[in-house]
Amino acid sequence: MRRNVFTPDHEAFRSVVRDFVGKEVVPHFAAWEQAGRLPRDVFEKLGDLGLIGTAIPEEYGGGGQNDYRYNVVLQEEAARALVYFGTLRTQLDIILPYFLTYADDAQKRRWLPGIAAGRTLTAIAMTEPGTGSDLAGIRTTAVRTGDTYVLNGAKTFITGGLLADLVLVVARTSTEPGNRRRGLSLLVVEDGMPGFTKGRVLQKLGLKAQDTIELAFSDVRVPAANLLGQEGEAFSYLGANLAQERLAIAVGAVAQSRAALDATTRYVKERSAFGTPVSSFQNTKFELAAVATEIEAAQAMLDRAVLEHTEGRLSGSDAAMVKLFCTEMQARAVDRCLQLFGGYGYILEYPIARLFADARVARIYGGTSEVMKTIISKSLGL
Repeated sequence: MRRNVFTPDHEAFRSVVRDFVGKEVVPHFAAWEQAGRLPRDVFEKLGDLGLIGTAIPEEYGGGGQNDYRYNVVLQEEAARALVYFGTLRTQLDIILPYFLTYADDAQKRRWLPGIAAGRTLTAIAMTEPGTGSDLAGIRTTAVRTGDTYVLNGAKTFITGGLLADLVLVVARTSTEPGNRRRGLSLLVVEDGMPGFTKGRVLQKLGLKAQDTIELAFSDVRVPAANLLGQEGEAFSYLGANLAQERLAIAVGAVAQSRAALDATTRYVKERSAFGTPVSSFQNTKFELAAVATEIEAAQAMLDRAVLEHTEGRLSGSDAAMVKLFCTEMQARAVDRCLQLFGGYGYILEYPIARLFADARVARIYGGTSEVMKTIISKSLGL
């Protein structure tokens, strides 16, 4: 179906991204999966082409186009080529908005040029062992002592933490009886600060080229100049960006579902069973017709949400609906596609197996499907 989301500028950007992915990512992606991370130089190459600084103001080395649709193009083109930029998605869709919105002028001059150039990599450290989606339960503390904060605690499931130069850490700087949400702050911890330790790399079911690690902080002295925004206001900051984070997950879910459909369609045309192409069986036709229809329904819902978000009108409950529907659709679509590969669908050299493994986390991170249902039910007055 015809989409009305993108302008000619977005399509020109898409052409550059597609060329970059084909030449600089696809030939090396298998090796990056084996290594468990993307190399630093791929970010620098993206920066040289201006592909990761579109939202950053020109005065800080960016493109001055704070338009989320450019981020959508990056995800779609990666999925189309059966690769992904998970670490980059986290940096652009989740972390960068905090710097753009809450950093003061001095902080922007310090950090944004490097981010735009792909030389400064970032991560965000929210989740702790035992907290999960309960951000108000964060136990990492930061105690103000003169012009520094003394940071102590541990974080887990940190995407991109291995290579990160800057880690945006959510820590408790004060307590308010009866209100757990007050007193959380955002501190920018720099790689190499004494007491800051990058722990083990976690071995995951999917997203193998996206490093996920544990972090530890033991009496880390963080300059007060590295406080992002106002002290004690982090919970509201985190909530304000959740709509984009969840929308980004939905973008990936739909794009990867479409990639699974395309890969499966090609496979069933080439594969024969009982002397005839698998594509000729009625079951194959019906299954892929159903998958294609679900993808188009999700795409229509997603595209409307992308436009609303671009216009600043996407609500938290609507973002939750989009994430819930698109990620649940992805699970059904990729599973049905894998079934048509038969035994080969279980073999990792076939991309459908990786798409299947990668899809599972979409219903967990950014808020589980159950959390999305809770948000939606509240919007219904329930």
